[in-house]
Amino acid sequence: MMPQHSPAPSAWRRIQTAWGLPDLAGKGRFVTANLIDSLGNGLVVAFTVVFFVKTTSLSLVAVGAALTAGQLLVLPFPLFIGRLLDKYGPRTVVAAGNWISVAGFIGFLFSHAAWQIVLWQFVVQLGSTAFWMGNSPLTVLVARGVERARWFGFVRALRNVGVGFGGAASAVALSIGTVAGLRAVMVINVVTFAVAGWLVITLRGADTSEAVGAGPAEPKPAEPAQAAGETTGQPSGGYRTVLKDTRYLRLVATNISFVFASTVISVLLAVYAVDNLDVGAWIVGVFVVLNAAMVALLQTLASRWIEGRRPVTVLVLALLFNAAAFVVFGTLVVLPGWAVIAGLLIAMVLYTVAEMLSSPPTSELSVVMAPEHLRGRYLGVYQLSWSVGGAVAPALLTALLEGGAALPWVFLTAISVLAVPLVLGLDRRPAATSEAAPAGDAALVEQRDGDPVG
Repeated sequence: MMPQHSPAPSAWRRIQTAWGLPDLAGKGRFVTANLIDSLGNGLVVAFTVVFFVKTTSLSLVAVGAALTAGQLLVLPFPLFIGRLLDKYGPRTVVAAGNWISVAGFIGFLFSHAAWQIVLWQFVVQLGSTAFWMGNSPLTVLVARGVERARWFGFVRALRNVGVGFGGAASAVALSIGTVAGLRAVMVINVVTFAVAGWLVITLRGADTSEAVGAGPAEPKPAEPAQAAGETTGQPSGGYRTVLKDTRYLRLVATNISFVFASTVISVLLAVYAVDNLDVGAWIVGVFVVLNAAMVALLQTLASRWIEGRRPVTVLVLALLFNAAAFVVFGTLVVLPGWAVIAGLLIAMVLYTVAEMLSSPPTSELSVVMAPEHLRGRYLGVYQLSWSVGGAVAPALLTALLEGGAALPWVFLTAISVLAVPLVLGLDRRPAATSEAAPAGDAALVEQRDGDPVG
């Protein structure tokens, strides 16, 4: 009897494998929804301030203060969204997040006073928070236990591509300069986000009732399993359970380091380069484009490399690359002018490599380290690291820069190095809690490269 051979992979599948892309077959709705959200965020981030300056009688300062106030109001809401994730599942929460943003964009169109901007900015940011809190567990469900690092890397690359194109489209709209053109961009956002919500809610094969990991579903224990590191707990679980899970809190604390790092481009780089290094603002723009292009083009290849290695190894490397980048950034103030550009290039490459290495494992671990029945609450606490860190970083980093050109870089280097001990051992699941996670998730944190971790 002749042995049977599996058919050779198609040319497209070979390209996907070579570039570290996940298998996209049957995942068009999920991919399109993520691309729409990224395009929309690119549009909004780039032109919201100008939109309100042009369409209202408010000053630039008043518009900026109103937008900031609206964003601050969202800070406590990840904990509430976490409960909704546990109750309704990520597909419903992600779709609702898109539709909540739709309501906010419609409100933008009819806003004329500062309080209206605060209100509708709050609604838009609430929708965005719901989307991104639900998108990580939804990615795990879409991946169904395979190629998860590739999926998280692909979503990250999609976001960079979408934000880049969205920003470019926004620049075109701004160049037109008419109020009608600005309103047309906002209307486009309303339509596309509504479509994205429909694409997500009609996804098939992404329900929490189905097996999250590879292999057959495991029967659920009679009582909710305890979180990692617990020996006792309330039967119903809740946020008290999350706060007792020291392993997960170490991941949250580590992520704060990456959150501060992520704000360098938007908060620190331009003012530091222009005021302290005497570098033209256009040169900073070139390096920002370099960062975005590297992530868009190389993130999936990085994810291909990441998937064969333990998350702890990758995160330690990311932290050390960040620390090296910040050391280079900080030493540029003592370099002669001809060396500053080369130093900025080296620092930006190191920084971007750290960004590409950190994103897939942190996103993945934030989901798979959480017991399934409390996954939403765990992600609510994890999201706080983004919300609080993102709110604190601008004020803290600019205050440090005011005190001395090197101070913010010393601080960023220190928190990157201090986070390394927090990472060690995160991918070791205590035997007492291994039943809390689905079979596929336990396999991920216990065995990433073919050998047991223990």
